[in-house]
Amino acid sequence: MFAIKLSLVFSTLLSVRSGLAYVTYGISPKNGQALPDLLYATIDDLQSGLAAGTFTSVDLVKAYVARIDEVNPVLHAVIETNPDALAIAASLDAERADGSTRGKLHGIPICIKDNIATLDKMNNTAGSFALLGAIPPSDSTVAAKLKAAGAIIIGKCNLSQWANYRSSNSTNGWTSRGGQTMGAYYPMQDPSGSSSGPGVVSSIGLAAAAVGTETSGSIISPSSRNSLTGIKPSVGLTSRYLVVPISQTQDTIGPLTRTMMDAAYILSVIAGEDSHDNYTSAIPFETIPDYAAECTSEGLRNAKIGIPRNAITVSSTNGPEITAFNASIDIFKKLGATIVDNADFPDLAGYLNFTGAGYTTDPVVGADFVYDVANYFNEMTTNPNHIVNLQQLINFTETYPPEDYPDRNIATWLGAASLNITMGDADYYAALLQQYYYGSNATILGALETYDLDALIIPSSMSPGYAAIAGYPIVTVPLGYYPATTNVTYNSRRTLVELGPNFPFGLSFYGRRFSEATLVKYACAFEAATNYRQLQNPYIIPNIQLVDVM
Repeated sequence: MFAIKLSLVFSTLLSVRSGLAYVTYGISPKNGQALPDLLYATIDDLQSGLAAGTFTSVDLVKAYVARIDEVNPVLHAVIETNPDALAIAASLDAERADGSTRGKLHGIPICIKDNIATLDKMNNTAGSFALLGAIPPSDSTVAAKLKAAGAIIIGKCNLSQWANYRSSNSTNGWTSRGGQTMGAYYPMQDPSGSSSGPGVVSSIGLAAAAVGTETSGSIISPSSRNSLTGIKPSVGLTSRYLVVPISQTQDTIGPLTRTMMDAAYILSVIAGEDSHDNYTSAIPFETIPDYAAECTSEGLRNAKIGIPRNAITVSSTNGPEITAFNASIDIFKKLGATIVDNADFPDLAGYLNFTGAGYTTDPVVGADFVYDVANYFNEMTTNPNHIVNLQQLINFTETYPPEDYPDRNIATWLGAASLNITMGDADYYAALLQQYYYGSNATILGALETYDLDALIIPSSMSPGYAAIAGYPIVTVPLGYYPATTNVTYNSRRTLVELGPNFPFGLSFYGRRFSEATLVKYACAFEAATNYRQLQNPYIIPNIQLVDVM
């Protein structure tokens, strides 16, 4: 059923070196033109083919759904597909035939994480039966923006249940509804999380791109582990309305894609103010930037980039990441950047001693969750399980066997429920002020200001926590892969391989709040110079291509 396609690896390398627009697979029966290989196809590649009549959006939906059906029994990356996707594609094809397109996402199939609500025939459950059959009052703002831009939401991607805010002993990518997601770079690969499904979907072309959410690490970590680009936007750049919440102070929504340009296209669509989410009122510009316009190979010229060396930890297993990161310094210099090494976080010790540094133990996040998850349940126009607060959610999970309790505990929820602070009280705001200090002046902002920097770089495996607690942006790009000789390490359940041969890893860029345009510019330049994603193919690749459904 599955193939590694060694010949395709070779042809891909030839294509990259010879500068071809895209890797091809088959000839279109519609016009005799070459078809793009869906493992590599970018949004620009797909738009070119759609504009030329080489294939249609209906063809794309058929191909991507067939690819999902082919590998999902093994990888469990998609919880459900959209039964209306073909009809939506046909209507968008008709618009195109009439000479009208809505932009770069017109007719492009995208998979979104199963915590981003859509008012259609798909569920939105955060991977839990507690929300199965619940109906929101409308599309989430992000989903509405994607649809308005012409994107086809082809399905809901699997995730770590409740975006990894339930258990202290669960696994990345497991949900009661969707099973155990696995990455495609090694058998039983831990896909990271909590946007596990979006990471796997993008990594092997089960959709053109995917959209996930992050509280701390949930976009950046799976992007890094699946050899993707990913953008964790500043909190407030993208609306969280009708997204199953963890924390209003830390939650954000962003893209996981195979190229930085694709991530930029999606970010420009989903960003913007929303009256339903007051955090978006902090956006400092009236017009959302054209992030894709920043994507040039010259983007790092005259950039001043710092390395917070005291935040980079060396372990017995992460040697390949550290080696690749250090080797990247020369690449930055050759691309015209000035590197300031040892641009250290000024109060790292304070951050490390701060109890709110980890989101599962952060009292602000816990208080937010108690309040925000109740609000989400109460927004539903249909709520089959009649859950309206955290205690009722706990009761349901403890008594509904498919939720796998007590084998997977609810320790995180119990911790949140037992807090002595409430969102909005004096203790909450005191803790929030501490959180903002340790996530800004003590760490990222402190280094940026002290050394007069444009951005910071750090291995992606170490980047999420610092940026999470004050809502700072991160952009990650592929940096390399663990060698074939890497020892295989299993998780405690022995259900996933936590580290092994060919595991991808990434490099992250930090910047000031709402500096995504600058970070995209730098990341695009680094990506163009390195193209690390092309150096290692997944071990499992769908065989179905466009030519098979036309």
